[in-house]
Amino acid sequence: MTTFDDRTRVHAFRDDALGEHDAVGLAAAIRRGEVSAAAAARDARERVRAVEDRLHAVQAYADTPAPAAAGAFAGVPTFVKDNTDYQGLPTGHGSTAFRPGPARRHAPFARQLLSSGVTVLGKTRLPEFGFSPSTEYEDAEPVRNPWHTDRSAGGSSGGAAALVAAGAVPLAHANDGGGSIRIPAACCGLVGLKPTRGRVVPNDQSRRLPLDLVCDGVVSRSVRDAAAFLAAAETYWRNPALPPVGLAEGPSGQRLRIGFLADSPNGVRSDDATRDAVDRTAALLQGLGHTVEPVEMAIDPAFTDDFLTYWGMLSFLIGVTGRTLGPEFDRTRMDALSRGLRQTYLENWRRTPAVLRRLRRTKEAYAAAFRGLDLVLTPVLAHTTPPIGHLSPAVPYPTLIERILAYVAFTPVDNVVGTPSLSLPAPGTTPDGLPVGVMFSARPGAERTLLEIAFQLEAEHPFRRIQDR
Repeated sequence: MTTFDDRTRVHAFRDDALGEHDAVGLAAAIRRGEVSAAAAARDARERVRAVEDRLHAVQAYADTPAPAAAGAFAGVPTFVKDNTDYQGLPTGHGSTAFRPGPARRHAPFARQLLSSGVTVLGKTRLPEFGFSPSTEYEDAEPVRNPWHTDRSAGGSSGGAAALVAAGAVPLAHANDGGGSIRIPAACCGLVGLKPTRGRVVPNDQSRRLPLDLVCDGVVSRSVRDAAAFLAAAETYWRNPALPPVGLAEGPSGQRLRIGFLADSPNGVRSDDATRDAVDRTAALLQGLGHTVEPVEMAIDPAFTDDFLTYWGMLSFLIGVTGRTLGPEFDRTRMDALSRGLRQTYLENWRRTPAVLRRLRRTKEAYAAAFRGLDLVLTPVLAHTTPPIGHLSPAVPYPTLIERILAYVAFTPVDNVVGTPSLSLPAPGTTPDGLPVGVMFSARPGAERTLLEIAFQLEAEHPFRRIQDR
């Protein structure tokens, strides 16, 4: 059995301006004058340097971080994911198929994030174009999990999750088109909320596509950071088509009806450690007075193949339009996963109208599963965090895609339907001490319900901290 020691676990917590603060706590300390924003940025950079040679989470550094602005997170250091434009820094999308130049302006979501007052220190790594659930590469160091550096940090927001879990920064930008906030949160023992489609400003990469899958957010170590981010984002811009969330600050006291399933609707069976995490969470919820009952989600049997076809269409479109990313774009230099997805689409492109029609109908099965329920509890992933190499793009494509589909068996449904979904660390760990994530999904616009149940679970069973021996 693998155990934690200084060879496999790495963190940056120390007695400095950041201390053990989450983002809300650090912002409060800055407002009170106990520490300065400049000291917080300086010490965060030092923390990043202390762990980066083991985690490989950073894509680029900002030479002159913008001074802290007013906002809920004024002065809190953070990073932006490298698929989102941040003025002055290149946006590489995790790919070596082109050479990006500095972005001329901030992406809309980057502006929304900056409105909260954060200090951006640079950009985090992701797998090529965010396609993989593990942040690995054919010819470069993978992003490593700070809980165990021989394990995956997840993807596609793997660099963000690694830095936050290691204590280098309190929270970091992430986005999610098939699980890319929730998967790395689960792997790294973090809180990861994918908001309702349209809750934050539209994502540049997804809003022009026939099915908008991607939503931006953050990964954090505390529930209150996730809640404060959403409230701050709503202060900057609120979608009038959705009910307001406001600032959730704790449990509601309301007793909920919660459905749960341990195995994926598409037939993938979860491993024992993952099932145990869901069972423990369900028992904890029942002990808190909630009604927890099994639920079925009658997703179309074609869902997995349809999602894979759509996923392949995204790779195909990148190959066709890639010169807009950089004049030297060469689709033959895309990694083997991207090329395999593209080939999958080319073999199935005639099915595109039917694929889109069936995927859009998923909301009907989702709504039926929620009749009489407030939330649904599932695993985030079908098995626990794999070792580095298991999901590498160097693995032959047929084997790799089989492994991915056996792993990412729960998260894509919420992207297709557009519903909010939250990953939380489950009580306990795997037999070798790794975190396991559980996922709560809700109806459109019900982020507050997700946050309130998360506050209750965090209070009842505080999340394990990487700095504790």
